[in-house]
Amino acid sequence: MLVLVAPGQGAQTPGFLTPWLDLPGVSDQLAAWSEVIGLDLVHYGTNADADEIRDTSVAQPLLVAAGIVSGAALGAITPGAVAGHSVGELTAAAWAGVLTPENALSLVRKRGLAMAEAAAVTRTGMAALLGGDPETTVPHLEKLGLTPANINGAGQIVAAGTAEQLAALAEDKPEGVRKVVALKVAGAFHTHHMAPAVSVLEEAAAGLTPADPEVTYVSNKDGEAVATGAEVLQRLVGQVANPVRWDLCMETFRALGATAIIEAAPGGTLVGLAKRALPDVPRLALKTPDDLDAARELIAEHGA
Repeated sequence: MLVLVAPGQGAQTPGFLTPWLDLPGVSDQLAAWSEVIGLDLVHYGTNADADEIRDTSVAQPLLVAAGIVSGAALGAITPGAVAGHSVGELTAAAWAGVLTPENALSLVRKRGLAMAEAAAVTRTGMAALLGGDPETTVPHLEKLGLTPANINGAGQIVAAGTAEQLAALAEDKPEGVRKVVALKVAGAFHTHHMAPAVSVLEEAAAGLTPADPEVTYVSNKDGEAVATGAEVLQRLVGQVANPVRWDLCMETFRALGATAIIEAAPGGTLVGLAKRALPDVPRLALKTPDDLDAARELIAEHGA
């Protein structure tokens, strides 16, 4: 059973969309979406520098567009399950038929703008903790006033909070944590700092009519499969201010009988986590179109 997954913010790098523009129709598709959302996806995916695409309001639609394009490049497949990390959940919603690509991109554009505005109120950020035990790490973070915003499994937790709280963490690491790595994001996502963005998304979501998922959709909230489009949309709205439980998503992949995982562009992060948490499951990251042949071979082998 194939699981198709989409990465979250921080996976983007300058020029990562450039090779995908060589595929038939991709440039025109991105141009059309750019008109819909008022953001030049081609420019930001090809010519913009790292600082420009670090902007939350740019990074999020860029990642969703890349995920939809690279997923479509695999051809007419029906994965056994789909999921996305953080903003990647919007990509997964489009794959599952819950939202049209245009609706997913319009919603993620509003999401990015709202989260950027919320992040501007206080100087906040996120940092990945490598190593350690969640039972020890989580209470330590809470003692420092930080939120375990991403519990990613495979020994990785991402802490989020104010700049001062993150500085304190760097000086006072939880027992067993080898390293604290600052992430290239512009705010404390998936924490109470994002509460203002929830209200904006509630209003935006009210104008959408989601369809029920055509394939199994696994949610970041608790790793559960969600059966209705209405609940998927509700969870997408609330998730911006609540922790991502990717560890539970991977547990669900195993329970569903996953035999292969493909991560859409710009892939790498999630297959890295799967390598440690699901070492017996073959995996592949779509970094460029050069990876498509290997991905199709994996798909043929695992019956999607």
